[in-house]
Amino acid sequence: MADDLLLARARELWAELAGTPVDFRPSGDGNVVVAPGSRLCPPSWTGVVRIDDAAIVTAPSARTAGMMGDAARELSLEELFDVARLRAVLPVLDVLGPASLFYVGRDGFLPAHEVTGVKQLPVGHGTGGLAELLAVAGEKEAGESGLADISSPTFTLRRGDEVVAAAGYQSWPRSVAHLSVLVAPHYRGRHLARTVASAAVAHALDVGLLPQWRARPYPSQRVAVALGFQELGAQLSVRLGNAPADQGR
Repeated sequence: MADDLLLARARELWAELAGTPVDFRPSGDGNVVVAPGSRLCPPSWTGVVRIDDAAIVTAPSARTAGMMGDAARELSLEELFDVARLRAVLPVLDVLGPASLFYVGRDGFLPAHEVTGVKQLPVGHGTGGLAELLAVAGEKEAGESGLADISSPTFTLRRGDEVVAAAGYQSWPRSVAHLSVLVAPHYRGRHLARTVASAAVAHALDVGLLPQWRARPYPSQRVAVALGFQELGAQLSVRLGNAPADQGR
């Protein structure tokens, strides 16, 4: 059963990121707003965020808001995150996600038992010591991890002179710590993500922040669950075309 306090804090966060007043409501119940500056999605995209049994939708224009409002009234909350179903009713040009959203409080946190060797680098250390890890992971995975943008200390594991795993977090609104974790491809499957992430989560909790874990791949979701995170929702971004999918039919 989801923790009510975690649910409330997660909803407060995403409502603020919407950039305009909006309430989490069941699908089709007036939760679609025009918000060109929304941080739920990239600029000019439409963002959908579900927390538990309610969602919010931000659209860059009145036209796209109308399209999404029609879709939200037609589709169930579950179908809003089904890309194939969305494509059937909307002119979807591109999609990011869906990604699962996980949260953990101090009472639910399950720290990794083996943390020997984790080194904490100070805030502002930069990515110099992580350049090789970011490079070997590749541009796509390094960008997805967000590790280059963290505002916390960096927690690293080395094997010899090589940084093989690192974690940290970005400070988000509403005292949320958005986790970033990256492991070198040739060192995956050895529980290193859990080890460095555990150190980052512990640090966030110690300074009074709410850790947030956003993940698409199953291995990343599995690490979150192993650390005690609860899956409370999902995030999806879509870029829409110029006309409703059924126009002219």
